[in-house]
Amino acid sequence: MINAVLVFNNNGQPRLTKFYSQIDVSLQQRLLSQIFSLVSNRPPGACNFLPLPPLLAGSSSSTSWNTSTTDEPTTLLYRHYATLYFIIISDSLESPLGLLDLIQVFVQALDQLFENVCELDLIFNFETLHATLEEMITGGCVVETDLARIVKAVGDSGKVSKRPKSGGGGGGGGGMGGGTTGLGRGGFMSGDLVWTGR
Repeated sequence: MINAVLVFNNNGQPRLTKFYSQIDVSLQQRLLSQIFSLVSNRPPGACNFLPLPPLLAGSSSSTSWNTSTTDEPTTLLYRHYATLYFIIISDSLESPLGLLDLIQVFVQALDQLFENVCELDLIFNFETLHATLEEMITGGCVVETDLARIVKAVGDSGKVSKRPKSGGGGGGGGGMGGGTTGLGRGGFMSGDLVWTGR
């Protein structure tokens, strides 16, 4: 089961926080801060799998995750694209490599929906961001991984807002798209990735 999907920018500002397991609100802010500290301090080329932050590493009694023992978070993994960190917290039953692939599909879907997605698209069109995630993950379970189906379903829902095209080529700085290969110009920002994808 996936316990949470998080997206942060390079400054630690959350752009998406979706928890699929109940956690006390009083601990969420501290947890987000700890997770960002863990991923942002990773050296380039380091593994995308991380130990749980101290708030999660203790036990469910210290974090107030209301889950059964099999749903208890055990894995934190991330991918860094351009100016954003995409993070998934899951239990031991989920395949870590499958989750890295899930992040890749999520990013590619956003890139296709926004035609060269940038951080500002995620801020001003959060409905599309959430609709895309909901099309892929429901209740902590992965329900769809086919890129074409995800893009079509979100597009058909009418929740996609496209920004006006400008001669500047992407507007608002931090452009992440590079065609169909994902975020970054012509491919991934491989300096921050261990695994470069397909």
